[in-house]
Amino acid sequence: MIENPVPWPNGAKCAVAITFDIDTDSFLHLDFPERARSLVSTNSWLRYDEVAIPRIVKMYKDFGLKQTFFYPAWCMEQYPRLVETILEGGHEIAHHGYLHEGMNQLSDEDEVYWIERAIDTIVRMTGQRPRGFRAPLYNFSHRTADILAQQGFAYDASLMADDIPYRIKTASGSLWEVPSHWALDDWPPYVHNIDINFTMSIRSPEEAMGVFMAEFEAMYEYGGLWVAVWHPWVSGRLARCSRIAKMIEYMQTKDVWFASMEEIARHVQSVTDAGTYTPREVGLPYYDGPIDPASLPRLR
Repeated sequence: MIENPVPWPNGAKCAVAITFDIDTDSFLHLDFPERARSLVSTNSWLRYDEVAIPRIVKMYKDFGLKQTFFYPAWCMEQYPRLVETILEGGHEIAHHGYLHEGMNQLSDEDEVYWIERAIDTIVRMTGQRPRGFRAPLYNFSHRTADILAQQGFAYDASLMADDIPYRIKTASGSLWEVPSHWALDDWPPYVHNIDINFTMSIRSPEEAMGVFMAEFEAMYEYGGLWVAVWHPWVSGRLARCSRIAKMIEYMQTKDVWFASMEEIARHVQSVTDAGTYTPREVGLPYYDGPIDPASLPRLR
């Protein structure tokens, strides 16, 4: 069903990346600046990252995995010890905005400013420029891809237009899209909080994993890419994280390539450069300007 599957390393049948977005309490301050400090229970709920991140890093160590954490730079500054824990584990830290701001809600100038400010923080705290980017809430603007190309990013992980990596082309250059989609995000099955106006029916780990694993089995059958978009304060909770460990145990019995997002982008670039793979290309932005219904030709 995948017309042009990527030749994964060592003949693996699919690639897997279990990524975590470490938002902690950033979006609470962004969305509710006047009330955030008084929402103590919700703050504590989000600060579960301080328990979950060491747990996840240890789990990865136990399974021999190196993975990717997408990090708002403000959170890195607020919780530097968690950054150290991730780096000590040998994992990739990628760009996830500064204060979890939506790129498609910013002006041209502000989008560049916040992307560059977060880059500066990541360089200062990790010693290297980020290679990857995921827009907070997937809120990718019509400018974002071009800005990322200008800044030298190797890949983006915000978009959902394929089952495998594809090349994004912009006026300023190109980068890889390493896609996922909402069925692999942990907010729909797990997040419920009145303070943030997000009230879903909480599912058990088995119910949530039923969705996640249905996606995995299809990717495995057809040679795709399975990218989880999870959050430590959500999926790092004890029952859920315990179920993730069982998931990894199962996946490691299969012919799967576990990789960081940077490794996936690097591999697709390598097989493309070698001429053994030809990726699909997508130009962004999709449209040069607004579509005015009044300007469309009338059929009758």
